[in-house]
Amino acid sequence: MISFPLLVALIGVALLFDFLNGLHDAANSIATVVSTRVLKPHHAVIWAAFFNFIAFAVFGLHVAQTVGKGIVDANIIDATVIFGALMGAIIWNVITWVLGIPSSSSHALIGGLLGAGLAKAGPGAILWSGILKTVLGIFTSPAVGMLLALMLVLFVAWTSLKLTPLGVDKRYRKLQLVSAALYSLGHGGNDAQKTMGIIAVLLYSQGMLGSSGEFHVPLWVVLSCQAAMALGTASGGWRIVHTMGSKITRLTPAQGFCAETGGAITLFMATHLGVPVSSTHTITGAIVGVGAARRVSAVRWNVASNIVVAWFLTLPAAGVIAAATYWLTLLVSRAF
Repeated sequence: MISFPLLVALIGVALLFDFLNGLHDAANSIATVVSTRVLKPHHAVIWAAFFNFIAFAVFGLHVAQTVGKGIVDANIIDATVIFGALMGAIIWNVITWVLGIPSSSSHALIGGLLGAGLAKAGPGAILWSGILKTVLGIFTSPAVGMLLALMLVLFVAWTSLKLTPLGVDKRYRKLQLVSAALYSLGHGGNDAQKTMGIIAVLLYSQGMLGSSGEFHVPLWVVLSCQAAMALGTASGGWRIVHTMGSKITRLTPAQGFCAETGGAITLFMATHLGVPVSSTHTITGAIVGVGAARRVSAVRWNVASNIVVAWFLTLPAAGVIAAATYWLTLLVSRAF
């Protein structure tokens, strides 16, 4: 058993990660609505933060269950493992945020959990079914987002044949408010649940989940994580907003609507299935799909390729940092 102050401190670090997740991934929710000038940046982050927060009222906690007890054996979890996992994710998030690279906060956290779990107990602690689900999400979420965005582009073109370009612009400026809200809802529903799972498994390891001892996510954990993410989103992440909103391809309001809606549908499906996907991967795939629908050359493929490289680096990089943090923490605790 760890001391109560240490437990509170670890939960605080987890909520800090959730805040940074919102800050880091704010671009996923608002990049298109800002780049099309439908909303001013500060209005957009408030809009996104509100829907981030209320996501708990819409979705179940399937993703939290996957992260909490489906990645690493919950019986080997202790304070040092959780601290290592969180530091691996936080440090990698800060590095990519400073560089303006839209990497995945979700997979940084999972990579951190894997790295710290391996450092403590070796490969036997890894639950491969959960890892397979996560890895499949890495590859399928951008592909599904891209496909849905392409289909929506065709639908928008077909339903707008009798409208003037100005009429199309006016219609989708209004509808993009809805699509941005839906994407923010999906982002809050999938991403905040990862931190819920981390806090819940920490409480589980300390026998603090009630008399039944069964793994579940307390309501106060749900509300705390949703609030931390919403506050992070409200703080913005302007470097990554610029990358996502304008460096990959230029978007009109109609195209922004297609990208956000395609991404939102993907996140809704993944959250329902309990798959911890990346909102970054999803919206990037959708934006690329929209740009490619216009013409292949409209996508700045060098920028997109740099983002893909960051995707593949995230799991191992966060894992290495987490493992190093775990071993360093053990050395320091033994020294004192």
